[in-house]
Amino acid sequence: MSVGAESERFVFSQETYDRAKEIIARYPADRSRSALLPMLHLVQSEEGYVSPAGVEFCAEQLGLNKAQVGAVATFYTMYKRRPTGDYLVSVCTNTMCNVLGGQEVYDALAEHLGVGHEETTADGKITLEHAECLAACDYGPVMTVNYDFFDGVDPDTAQGVVDELRAGGRPMPTRGARLCTLKEMALQLAGFADTREGAVADGPAGDPTLRGLRLAQQHGIAVAGFDPETPLRRKDAEPATPATAPASGEARKAEAAGVAANRPASDAKPAGDSAVEQERSLKEAQK
Repeated sequence: MSVGAESERFVFSQETYDRAKEIIARYPADRSRSALLPMLHLVQSEEGYVSPAGVEFCAEQLGLNKAQVGAVATFYTMYKRRPTGDYLVSVCTNTMCNVLGGQEVYDALAEHLGVGHEETTADGKITLEHAECLAACDYGPVMTVNYDFFDGVDPDTAQGVVDELRAGGRPMPTRGARLCTLKEMALQLAGFADTREGAVADGPAGDPTLRGLRLAQQHGIAVAGFDPETPLRRKDAEPATPATAPASGEARKAEAAGVAANRPASDAKPAGDSAVEQERSLKEAQK
């Protein structure tokens, strides 16, 4: 097993090698580099971040060079380039959440935990980061723990979540499944199912998400002619035939000739211009 100098500090398990082969097999042989994203999640699931050894592992398995792998690993924020805690706590400080108090939540957590952006507590439990957007503006201020949502947080509720995590508990997110560690989450992102009991959860959308729909129903607002029972056309179905097909070049010529022949006498051009007009009409018809 070739691991390289950097990898001597961390040798990946045989299970990770087996999973890497399984990931690569999901893609056509001539497109194996498409497996890079899940492969990076895979190495993060074992180390807790994408280390130089992890970059080398991915390059070795996919036939890439380390610069190609590193370019991808540094582009996406979900790939961490230094050791990360068991629980990644992300607080949205983008416009909407910020207006609603997101920055205050982040500042309170930073002071409470004694860490700053992308820093980890001494016990290795919590890594804190501010996030640009968590795609849940209607629930702001929003915080996620390993990408599971805690909606409408304030400094007190946010501190309660991290205190429970540091005490060994796993508070229930507002929406979604039970919390798991960052390594467990990375394995899921690599494409491997979470087999824990209660790991998969489903439920209705929350009130803020449905508010617009309910207001529309209350006021009788609907798209004209919309029928929710209309079946969607399959991708492999024959495309619909246009009501009017575009005319061919020959058809356009004939149409132009017909228009000229039926032009009223009052529209007639002076005799000296007739040749020029006919030539212009012919060129227009040939376009």
